[in-house]
Amino acid sequence: MTTAIGRPERVLEAAARSTACIEMPMPDRRAIVNPVKGKKPPDTGPVAIIAATETDLRLLARLADTPVAEQRKLYMSNLQVYADERRRFTVAGPMVGAPYAAMIVEALGVWGVESILFVGWCGAVSPRVKAGDIIVPDSAMVDEGTSGHYCDPSCRVALPARLLVQQVRLALQHHGARFHDGAVWTTDAIFRETVEKVKHYQAKGALAVEMEQSAIFTVAGFREMEAAGILVVSDELSDYQWRPGFNTPAFKIARETACRAALSLAHALGAVGQTAP
Repeated sequence: MTTAIGRPERVLEAAARSTACIEMPMPDRRAIVNPVKGKKPPDTGPVAIIAATETDLRLLARLADTPVAEQRKLYMSNLQVYADERRRFTVAGPMVGAPYAAMIVEALGVWGVESILFVGWCGAVSPRVKAGDIIVPDSAMVDEGTSGHYCDPSCRVALPARLLVQQVRLALQHHGARFHDGAVWTTDAIFRETVEKVKHYQAKGALAVEMEQSAIFTVAGFREMEAAGILVVSDELSDYQWRPGFNTPAFKIARETACRAALSLAHALGAVGQTAP
């Protein structure tokens, strides 16, 4: 798997790693309060999986075949470092919403994480996307308030790291998964997904709605990190009715596939003492 996926190039070209507002004026990088390492920072390794839900956090722990070397609290979340003589990577979560996602990415970045893999759930807004499907976001439409603090506030689309997205695709293919590529809509307000808004983002080509992805992409780009995501469709609202799919066999299978793919990629990116092919 390591050979098939490889390690991303460290050249972080702006168009490959950052947000769609990269050509616009960037905000002042100076801040009064900044993320700090602390006296005893964890040895995270270069890659971290962020799991949005406690359910997936437990699933990742069950599927991981690397020993836990360290664990601690991270704000209201848990952080576990997995390490052996061949690899080192971190898993953190749960978390919800763009502001909290930004805090997690900031903390991981100051500790030395270079690549973020987000595993989360989403609601289908495209009629061709169903519960139990997997989405690899190639962009995230900004409908949250955090990204504007890390790029020009007029930025409406955030982009993942293209090389890392391609590696996510390869990892999913390795595990036999079929998936959608496309845009997602990131919102702060789960209970304000109105018919008008769903129609608006459908017209813009959004496949699904979720709450963290655009902020993760924007913060990672600002901090010169790489980020990509794997989203599992948990429910549907494309016909303006809510159709939960949390208990369907397809959703459970897709969650496990997404977690296995994320772990496989973390193994490859967290390889110790190996050079990218």
